[in-house]
Amino acid sequence: MSKGYSHSVLLDEKLCKGCTNCIKKCPMEAIRVQRGKAKILNDRCIDCGECIRTCPYKAKVAHTDSWDLLAEYKYTIALPAPSLYMQYDMNTYSRKHIIAALKALGFDYVYEVARGAEIATIQSNKYLHEHKDELPLISTACPAVVRMIQLRYPNLIPHLLPIKSPMEIAAQNARREFCKINSVDPEEVGVFFISPCAAKMTSVRAPLEVEKSSVSGVIPIKMVYFKILKLLSKMKEQEVDEIMLQAGKFGVRWASTGGEALSIDSKRVLYVDGIQNVVKILDDLEDGRIKDIEFIEASACTGGCTGGPLTVENMYVAKNRSRQQLEDEPIAYKEIEDDELQNTSWEKQIEHCEISKLDTDMFKAMEKLNKMNEIYQQLPALDCGACGSPSCRALAEDVVRGKAKTTDCIFILRRKIRKLANEMMMVNSGLDDMAMGDSGNSLEADNEN
Repeated sequence: MSKGYSHSVLLDEKLCKGCTNCIKKCPMEAIRVQRGKAKILNDRCIDCGECIRTCPYKAKVAHTDSWDLLAEYKYTIALPAPSLYMQYDMNTYSRKHIIAALKALGFDYVYEVARGAEIATIQSNKYLHEHKDELPLISTACPAVVRMIQLRYPNLIPHLLPIKSPMEIAAQNARREFCKINSVDPEEVGVFFISPCAAKMTSVRAPLEVEKSSVSGVIPIKMVYFKILKLLSKMKEQEVDEIMLQAGKFGVRWASTGGEALSIDSKRVLYVDGIQNVVKILDDLEDGRIKDIEFIEASACTGGCTGGPLTVENMYVAKNRSRQQLEDEPIAYKEIEDDELQNTSWEKQIEHCEISKLDTDMFKAMEKLNKMNEIYQQLPALDCGACGSPSCRALAEDVVRGKAKTTDCIFILRRKIRKLANEMMMVNSGLDDMAMGDSGNSLEADNEN
């Protein structure tokens, strides 16, 4: 993470009840409950948003940019994610309606991220054919999955497809096109991604694959949904007819699971959604149990981006709308130009971040590891989460790191209380015996007298 920025998934302590629901769902064991409140571990969090979905008290929130940020730029460009279109009744409002509404909101230019997806597909297919020795390739469109591989699966980093995300490709092309058409300074232009998820905010503020993101800000779909809906009812058909679409069905269908994989020039593709399912696939891939696959599309959100935590519509309704709309869509609306294909590769390589290191000194680390294993042997291995750590092994690690106590485990606490109670009973029994003995001696003395 870049200096001065942590994550886009944050905790509202006022709402947190310390219920431990979140620690059981987090795929990275990045949450602890201490002193009745949840705590997010920044070095482990991947901003997948699973805790946002899980928390019944809405204590996990997504940090994104405010609408006021647009006022800081002379010109603004909107980058609608393909999933934005599926939030509305497609039988009533087409993509053209939604793009026209974005312009009516005050954006000077709209560039579809779906077109960025089409460009990413072209470059992905080219890379796939040229790098057969690196198969299978793993999609890098989902920043939460990329971050998880960086932290948890170092051996899979070479398999990451080094192509910029559709968001980044769309952002750089949108700014270039707008500045060229209008002869304006790029510094005067703000480019805003309309996002279905919080992880995109992190990838903009602390990018892994580029030196600096081309995106100026991230606006959640939830923020613009009602603004657009209000305008749609007032939209004139003339305004809609003037809109020229940029992306065909192949780019738009990236919104749902499988949309990217089905555009790859290979039949040996695999697509998986839901962060827990992604973990299973990556575990199998790392262990060599997945064979004959050339490309893997992995989405942290169930259903893909249509199931993002910052969307509004029910995921299954949105997916159905996507299917219905794409039936009559052409493959493409306009040909991809050569300048749009420029600068689409990563600007830097991702390096593994060690999060499980117990100490910088190897000998001390070994001592702590042995101590951790000793503590783990004392624990019940039930992984109930009642201690505030997600698993018994995590608790053992927290104890070694000085962030928890073994008595945080209710089973060990009960054991100690039971032992203490037995000891007290034995002491009390001994005192009673002594008292009986003293009483007998007193009676004997009285009889002798």
